Amino acid sequence: MKHGAETKSQTARRFVSRVTLLSLSFALVASTLVARAVHLQVLDKDFLNRQADTRHLRTEKISAHRGMITDRNGEPLAISTPVDSIWANPKELASAVDRVPKLAAALGIDADLLIRRITRSMDKEFIYLKRHLSPERAQEVLALKLPGVSVQREYRRYYPAGEVTGHLIGFTDIDDEGQEGLELAFNHWLAGESGAKRVLKDRLGRSVENVESIRPPHHGKELRSSIDLRIQYLAYRALKAAIRSYDAASGSIVVLDVKTGEVLAIVNQPTYNPNDRAQYSAARYRNRAITDIFEPGSSIKPLIVAAALESGQYRPSSIIDTSPGYVTIGAKKIEDHRNLGRISLTTILARSSNVGVTKLAMSLAPDQLWSTLTNFGLGTMTASGFPGESAGLLTHYDHWQDISQATLGYGYGVSVTPLQLAQAYASFGNQGRMQPVSLISIEKPGDGEQVISADTAAAVTRMLEEVVKPGGTGTKASVPGYRIAGKTGTAWKSGIGGYSQDKYFSIFAGLAPASEPRLAAVVIIDEPGGELYYGSDVAAPVFSEIMAESLRLLAIPPDALPARDPGSVMQAMTASTATQENSR
Repeated sequence: MKHGAETKSQTARRFVSRVTLLSLSFALVASTLVARAVHLQVLDKDFLNRQADTRHLRTEKISAHRGMITDRNGEPLAISTPVDSIWANPKELASAVDRVPKLAAALGIDADLLIRRITRSMDKEFIYLKRHLSPERAQEVLALKLPGVSVQREYRRYYPAGEVTGHLIGFTDIDDEGQEGLELAFNHWLAGESGAKRVLKDRLGRSVENVESIRPPHHGKELRSSIDLRIQYLAYRALKAAIRSYDAASGSIVVLDVKTGEVLAIVNQPTYNPNDRAQYSAARYRNRAITDIFEPGSSIKPLIVAAALESGQYRPSSIIDTSPGYVTIGAKKIEDHRNLGRISLTTILARSSNVGVTKLAMSLAPDQLWSTLTNFGLGTMTASGFPGESAGLLTHYDHWQDISQATLGYGYGVSVTPLQLAQAYASFGNQGRMQPVSLISIEKPGDGEQVISADTAAAVTRMLEEVVKPGGTGTKASVPGYRIAGKTGTAWKSGIGGYSQDKYFSIFAGLAPASEPRLAAVVIIDEPGGELYYGSDVAAPVFSEIMAESLRLLAIPPDALPARDPGSVMQAMTASTATQENSR
């Protein structure tokens, strides 16, 4: 009995010891947990918060869109459309490398190529996988729920008028920075400033909460160009048809507002569509009307006549003897198509006499002739500010020889851009004042610079009207109901070894309406094929087509309506009176 009691007592003591030990163990564990909790929640709170922020808080860019470009009437020429770009953290995405082929298929890229990009970028936290997807397609990619894959909102340029305004507007690169045209020239104005925000992301890298705004985005400013899209379309259509009809290599058209210097239309062929990046090549996207130069041929003759009138030695009726139909300067023989005899300065322009204008140019002091041409803007860039604009070529008179001054009279040995030539002609229509060329709409134009006297400008404009009248070289430039002033030009193209005998520039430059000019335009057709190549046959009809429609669109009243027969007017009045009496 005594032995059984001792056994029970020992068992009880062992049970109490175990319970005590277990209780102490639980107490120790609990104390450890409490201590750890206190340590984490109190002592290491700031450190842990920083670690959590590092793992889950990210700073994201808030993209700003570029400002819209419009024509002078508010029609959009360049707008920004929202797109999404897919990016990834390579380290996180590598943990799901087996699912990369599905991602590649969704992005439309090669799976092996994508895997190589990921593995090569393991030291980075950000790489683009695909830029500028539609928001709908980007959501399909995100639906795969791959770790480290996220989306970033961006903007892509869209050009509603496409190739009609491509050369002027230009384009941006994939980062929305201007690369050509107005997009480049006014990039500082159009470009926005991206903002930033702090976001909370989950373990898959998806944004789940916007924590705070760091910097708001500043969107680009709107740019109102000088272009009238209606006239731009007219010029584009007419030039494209002419290039096809005459099988020409290229061509350009510029239309200016005479009073303000604003460019209402500027087109080139061949052209390109800025919405299609596959068409981006310098040969296609350069704005030939501003960057390319050519020898103007006879279209420069009005400027030579203006210099003669400004010298005080001549009047429009002054006579130049062109007999026997040619003149020899050194070893150069300069000829007219036939002997025109004694003709006035007006006839020199109307019949485009090379002999007459050569004698006129040779009679002027070199410095006075050079000064007048320089005042017209030859040899200097316009104020357009267009990237890559050419200044043309006008050699200083100190370097002239007799043959240089002679050939200058009919447009050789000097080079201009179509825009320069249009600006010079606009000065005739603006009472001798040259307005700075502007590709941006102008609210209040300045007074311009007086480059020739108002009397000389008016006289030359009247003389240029004779060019378009019957008997002149530019009859095909006429517009029914309007007085037109202009000048034809046909120039051989220079090349290696001298001037080509079968390649030409066909030119027409003019003003409308001549009584009070509002528009100046230049048409250049480069290397027309076939039998027709004179400016009078090729460029003049294009000028007529553009002016006829443009004058109508701008509601410019006709200044050459046919005179009514007084008898017919009386008959109409009598008939009207009789009708009124019968209706009573």
